[in-house]
Amino acid sequence: QVQVVESGGGLVQPGGSLRLSCVASVSFFGLYDMGWYRQAPGKLRDLVAAITSGGNTNYGDSVKGRFTISRDNAKNTVYLQMNSLKPEDTAVYYCNAKSRINFIRYDYWGQGTQVTVSS
Repeated sequence: QVQVVESGGGLVQPGGSLRLSCVASVSFFGLYDMGWYRQAPGKLRDLVAAITSGGNTNYGDSVKGRFTISRDNAKNTVYLQMNSLKPEDTAVYYCNAKSRINFIRYDYWGQGTQVTVSS
């Protein structure tokens, strides 16, 4: 059974940093596009950052220049380095893994990790 497990969330002061990790227990991790999404109370789930199987990255406008997504295919892991955190970054952060292999689509979500930015 596939598991997608996020870690690294917590409470941080404004201006601080956190690094989130996501491990996906999938075969052929290198073929997956990986993404970080977040959802604040009463709001829709939004894309934070994504990295394709080829290493191309994409960021939400509100985090450009502050967050960096990266991946380590040998460890089946994707990271989200978050710097200069703001109170509006407070949300549950979810990891997503998706791929299409042999004409079959795969789409997995983690349970989320809470990030709270507050003084």
